[in-house]
Amino acid sequence: MTIGEVSLLTNDVITLADFYKAILQVDNGSDDPVHQFIITEGTALTIYNDGANAVKQNSNIVLAFTVDNVDAEYERLKNYKIEIIEPPTTRSWGARNMHFVDPDGNHIYFRSIPAGDQE
Repeated sequence: MTIGEVSLLTNDVITLADFYKAILQVDNGSDDPVHQFIITEGTALTIYNDGANAVKQNSNIVLAFTVDNVDAEYERLKNYKIEIIEPPTTRSWGARNMHFVDPDGNHIYFRSIPAGDQE
């Protein structure tokens, strides 16, 4: 069994999708205001408005993306209006993480894992 999709419910698909397209450096070719696939390989990441009012209290979920160099990503993301919670920090288990939030308040980690520690 695999996770097929992670979907973020939002009141503003365009703003949230544009945010993820910028930070993930992808262009999905879509400006659909209802549903957009952002990542389509492996586990899909979608942004969706199901017509209900999405409550922006997203404190129980974290999206973590593994990147080649979290320090380089941190420098790149400083050019955007992003609320950085924690700059790149090395964890006791060896991973190097940075923590920030998206426009809806979802928590995001970019992390680099030393080559010998990847599973």
